[in-house]
Amino acid sequence: MRMHVYIEPVADVDLSSSRSRPGSGEAGDLPSQRWDLYRVLSEPARLRLLALAAEEELSIGELAELLGEAQPNVSRHATALRTAGLLSDRREGTRTLVRVPVEAARDAVVADALASGKALCERDGSLGRIEQVLRAREAAAHEFFARPAKARADGIPAELGAYLAALAPLLPRRGLALDAGTGEGRLLDVLAPVYERVVAVDRSGAQLARARERVSARGFANVTLIEGELDSRDLRRALGRGADAVLASRVLHHAPQPGKVVTQLASLCAAGGALVIIDYAHHDDESMRDQADAWLGFEPAELRRFARAASLEDVRVTKIPASLCGDGPDKHLPWQVMTAHKSESHGTPSISEGTVTRHTKGRHGHG
Repeated sequence: MRMHVYIEPVADVDLSSSRSRPGSGEAGDLPSQRWDLYRVLSEPARLRLLALAAEEELSIGELAELLGEAQPNVSRHATALRTAGLLSDRREGTRTLVRVPVEAARDAVVADALASGKALCERDGSLGRIEQVLRAREAAAHEFFARPAKARADGIPAELGAYLAALAPLLPRRGLALDAGTGEGRLLDVLAPVYERVVAVDRSGAQLARARERVSARGFANVTLIEGELDSRDLRRALGRGADAVLASRVLHHAPQPGKVVTQLASLCAAGGALVIIDYAHHDDESMRDQADAWLGFEPAELRRFARAASLEDVRVTKIPASLCGDGPDKHLPWQVMTAHKSESHGTPSISEGTVTRHTKGRHGHG
């Protein structure tokens, strides 16, 4: 069979500045000597391989299946084509995937070779079998995910931090967050992957010791732990002009004067910052007094009143579904969240010792 691809002159193509680098896998390194390019393309098996790799990025094993050749033979042909700059490759685990670079396909000789190779592949049916090869890839994935799960799927995923980090850029302000009353630091698992800096404060040294273990185990280099009250000078220095978000999870019901605590938390927000308070809705479980609960939750109207007294805006109180409330001793209680914002026109007032009721009791006993 005579193939015009081997003899067509291409005087208008100047590739004298392109020198191939054997084994580099880089695109566009065609031989500077035109006869060398004709030599590389002199075998029909290489034309077929080239045409298949131009249709889809394929592994050597997949090409061997399509071509009906042994893998060593396919690897030998692929190496020759790659050395000539006609194929680029990339490693995917133990597999090597190859494709035809766009730059190489622009050459007139290569384009002619691709057309001839495609005709050969259409004739032997290998071009049409590419879809079968791709479906086989998908079938392996289907089979894997169809296997019975080894464990129940009702726990928090270990890769939660990665998901949170992926969502972080969606937040308009994520420079600094404060975890007020951090306790054992459970909330840090959520805040640290999202915010550039996190300050966590608690007055209990024992609780902070456990939080410190968590921070160390997770490798949270962006977390600062402070032992002290909400009005401590160390906390104010760490926050500077205030936090973009101040969060207090299940802290308010421990406070003797919850309204004053909300005012103090609001003062720790930067102008335009957000305050998030997670706490219980009103309930009648007196046994929670044993957990040092001063209040049996709060009505939404109470939280709104506290927020208005603290000059907060855009106040919202929302119920939290019971399925999201963990498995601790308070899982049976109704949870709610209040969100509000500090006005952009508000500055960050200085806080002197003892001006506001101190209370940073962490999540003691509340898992």
